[in-house]
Amino acid sequence: MSPPKQTVVPQLRMTNAARSRAFYVEQLGFSVDWEHQFEPGLPLFLQITRAGQTLFLTGHAGDCEVGGAVYFWVPDVDACYTAFTARGVRPVKPIGDTDYGVREFLIHDPDGNRLRFGTLI
Repeated sequence: MSPPKQTVVPQLRMTNAARSRAFYVEQLGFSVDWEHQFEPGLPLFLQITRAGQTLFLTGHAGDCEVGGAVYFWVPDVDACYTAFTARGVRPVKPIGDTDYGVREFLIHDPDGNRLRFGTLI
């Protein structure tokens, strides 16, 4: 296992590994870098990456609580929005320009963790 290039890796709680994996891989386009499970039936821990941005997803209740939030800076938020919605992702807040100079949108993962994607305008 090699460490990611970024210096901070956000960690989000998942309550159903199969559902979370499908959402992040099939709908958002992340790849699974590696996964760990002490034995079948125990919680799963995943490292996933999309466009050079890495997350940890954990099924371990003691690692963190459901309800986290991550902000992703992306080069083209419109292209990201189009790709996600084409794969069935339903934004909580549709794409739009903010008064603080960012074009962004907000989605929730299956556990309610908030994922915001933005590009400076």
